[in-house]
Amino acid sequence: MSEKEGLVHMTATLGTNPELGAAHALKCRECGALYPLDASYACFECFGPLEVAYEARGLTREAIEAGPLSMWRYEALLPVIPGAGHRPGLQPGLTKLVKADNLAAALGAKTVWVKDDSGNPTHSFKDRVVAVALENARRLGFETIACASTGNLANAVAAAAARAGLKSVVFVPSNLEAGKIVTTAVYGGVLVAIGGNYDDVNRLCTEVAASRNWGFVNVNLRPYYAEGSKTVGYEIAEQLGWRLPDAVVSPVASGSLLTKVDKAFREFVDLGLVSDHDYKIYGAQATGCSPVSQAFAAGQDFIKPVKPDTIAKSLAIGNPADGPYALDVVRRTQGALADVTDEEVIEGIKLLSETEGIFGETAGGVVVGTYRKLLREGLIDPAAEVVLLNTGDGLKTLDAVAPTSGPTITVSPSYDDFEAAYKEITS
Repeated sequence: MSEKEGLVHMTATLGTNPELGAAHALKCRECGALYPLDASYACFECFGPLEVAYEARGLTREAIEAGPLSMWRYEALLPVIPGAGHRPGLQPGLTKLVKADNLAAALGAKTVWVKDDSGNPTHSFKDRVVAVALENARRLGFETIACASTGNLANAVAAAAARAGLKSVVFVPSNLEAGKIVTTAVYGGVLVAIGGNYDDVNRLCTEVAASRNWGFVNVNLRPYYAEGSKTVGYEIAEQLGWRLPDAVVSPVASGSLLTKVDKAFREFVDLGLVSDHDYKIYGAQATGCSPVSQAFAAGQDFIKPVKPDTIAKSLAIGNPADGPYALDVVRRTQGALADVTDEEVIEGIKLLSETEGIFGETAGGVVVGTYRKLLREGLIDPAAEVVLLNTGDGLKTLDAVAPTSGPTITVSPSYDDFEAAYKEITS
């Protein structure tokens, strides 16, 4: 379908759909063909992925600041019906941006911030993407929402569906962390455990999506879902006093979060909400699942799928859909991609906890560990103002740190025993 044909098809089809604010079409990221704002995710012409196209203008800082204390303050830049009244979701967003001076000192860096998305309703940034997908699931008439997940998305979908009065069916690898299984099942939806890795789960979900009238947030609703990640970038810029940082270090699973933070920054610049500033985007992966990092190191433009083997299960996507686009962003902004071992992931979790009192999940350990590695290898300026993305709560991945985190001493209920034991560990 040509762009002209796409426009005609879009105009004819959208007559029955409410206008989604500044969103006017789905656009192929490869050939630019346009499609209506329906439940589509791949181009009919070249099979490229679709994303939401906008014609936003006239938005002011004052209008955003007057909005709700959630991600919906940016609804004018999201594919949702503006002013739709009560949204039955969980109101995620506007999480803390923490000045991490102790972490900076420990790493020999000047200015470090942590964007801590563990403060979202189900304790990960996935609440953001699900919120946008849910709005579109309701708009398109889906009564069941579903997903393929490595854990955090399963939590977010099950909780959001319960809140909205919809059915949920979530598919996860059977070897997922026990905490994420429990924190999905508790919401009462259907939880399907698959004997395979995330890529196996995702393939199955693509087949199910083709045969059932369900809204799969990261399959047929993926163009809308992905836009929710932009709100991380919007909030960083607003919380920094309407300016952009020098650098961002993002975890990379599918690669979507990294690309959408970049998209958010560029949109704010284009709208005149922040001054243009040369920033760099860095990507962080676990060595046991690092196809994007490997491609970057090899100077390749394509991603070679891998079989995941890492404790960072939330990042264990061996064939990341947005991997090539993450490479493009990192190279365009003159950033870098790197990966760290499981041991370095655990060290990163503990370092963030011990310096800032923020207990991040394994993905957060990957980000901190990668930032330390980038500093050590001279790939990031220690004087750069950097924002590290902590995308989830460490309580979800206790198994990773449990073997090395326990009582310092164990004593009987005796003062003398305590004094003797405490003297021994402090002498």
